[in-house]
Amino acid sequence: MKKILIITGGSRGIGEKTIKFFLKNKWMVINISRSECSIDSVVNFIIDLSSPDNVDNHTKKFQKHIDKKNIICLVHNAAFYEKDNVASILLDNLQTTLAVNVIAPALLNKIFLPRMSCESSIIYIGSTLAEKAVPNSFSYVVSKHAVMGLMKATCQDLAGKGIHTCCINPGLVDTELLRRTMSKEIMQHLLKNKVMGKRLIAPDEIAEIIYLCATTPILNGATINADLGQTDS
Repeated sequence: MKKILIITGGSRGIGEKTIKFFLKNKWMVINISRSECSIDSVVNFIIDLSSPDNVDNHTKKFQKHIDKKNIICLVHNAAFYEKDNVASILLDNLQTTLAVNVIAPALLNKIFLPRMSCESSIIYIGSTLAEKAVPNSFSYVVSKHAVMGLMKATCQDLAGKGIHTCCINPGLVDTELLRRTMSKEIMQHLLKNKVMGKRLIAPDEIAEIIYLCATTPILNGATINADLGQTDS
């Protein structure tokens, strides 16, 4: 029986590091994202996850590529983030954020679950904003709170199936998305509240936690806050 990592958003950042970690441990890898992962041996499906129709239209291709049950780790890593707030929200932004961060994972679960054997896993990548909120991140905060709900519902619905699920909430990870969306001033302010050092988290560190969750069934229905700890002040 094969071990297969299926990950969204695997062309850079946490996704790319996760692919490298799983390959090192002899897993096959499928990447689903808008851009190709350039790592050798990775199978790429180039899809814009903001369109549910794009996901549905690839169902037969996915199922043909994985034609029987295997040990699968499905990692919902892709995310969309644009700044907005409750007073000035644009419907298009909310719809796109929910489509990528919430709807696409739900659709991909439905597609791949029939191919998942016992010991498989579904890993959701949340955020510190899955449990709290900051100003001017309305759609993203709403979507990441929903990701926590997806994980909890997944755990309950798959009871007795031998498939476990977790939600990993990374803190400030040194990625292109973070540097594009957060000013240096705000970043430094947030780093002051870290218990274990005033630094950004490396994508490799999150990749190791994803692998740990994928290979540790006792972590079922678990939320892992991978944020270096935060002070209460």
